Amino acid sequence: MIAEQSWADARRLWDFHQLHHEPRACSVAVGLGSHDLGVADTAAALYLRGLVPLIVFTGATSPTTQARMPRGEAVHYRERALELGVPSSAVLVEPRARNTGENIRYSRELLEDAGVPVSSLLLISKPYEERRSFATARALWPEVQVVSASASLTFEEYMDFIGDPRLVIDMMVGALQRLLVYPKRGFLIAQDVPADVVAAYDRLRSAGFTSRLMPDA
Repeated sequence: MIAEQSWADARRLWDFHQLHHEPRACSVAVGLGSHDLGVADTAAALYLRGLVPLIVFTGATSPTTQARMPRGEAVHYRERALELGVPSSAVLVEPRARNTGENIRYSRELLEDAGVPVSSLLLISKPYEERRSFATARALWPEVQVVSASASLTFEEYMDFIGDPRLVIDMMVGALQRLLVYPKRGFLIAQDVPADVVAAYDRLRSAGFTSRLMPDA
């Protein structure tokens, strides 16, 4: 049972993690691998709207996705996109990345090797990973314009969609920790984190939502 205060704090983190960019035409879409097939659904929908000519799906496996996506996150995303009507010729797969930094670096290398010019990037992630993904791309690929996108779901709808609220809250807490810590390590650009967001984050940590925290930070 999740306490009322923890629900309120989780909703505050959810709101902060999203950037509410308006999707627009970009050189390429990059879908970041995870346990959430909604990333592939969103990428396919944006492609079918004509906003991008090409999609890169990036991601290996993790403890969270090993059982659900044994062939790798990017491979399963590609299969989902093809089911939704995206042609095979419009999808590239980057199967090695195991974190957000590698997602960006390896996707960039793949596109460079394929001779695809990139001036703008439609970066598709889980809703609560928008800000972190954006900040990572701005640090590691600063010369391109980055537009963030994710599934258009409310906090409650997303919790129902995933079916594991504690996992989602743990991940939001972990993402916030990285926004606070990673700029000092050069992994992403610094973000202004409001005091009430930090307070919500601290309360969630104290309430035990810690499984996705880095122990050394």
